[in-house]
Amino acid sequence: MEYDLELDRIVKNINKLKAKTVCLQLPDGLKPEATKIVDYLTSHTKAEILIWADTCFGSCDIPKVNVDLLVHFGHNKWGMLEHG
Repeated sequence: MEYDLELDRIVKNINKLKAKTVCLQLPDGLKPEATKIVDYLTSHTKAEILIWADTCFGSCDIPKVNVDLLVHFGHNKWGMLEHG
């Protein structure tokens, strides 16, 4: 992979939140890397990792899914939003 996807940061947050289900939302250019990302996350967490396969038009296009954590990959650094 050519990008720093901050996978260790994602692992840390999955484990911190004890997330059981995680959805990955990727832009089309990163979708070919989805299975590598899932393999990494499942090897470092106990979470079930799901891939959002529908379109993604940026950070305003957040899917309504029933998961413990949604990880949205984009082009700019954003930070992590948590729901209480």
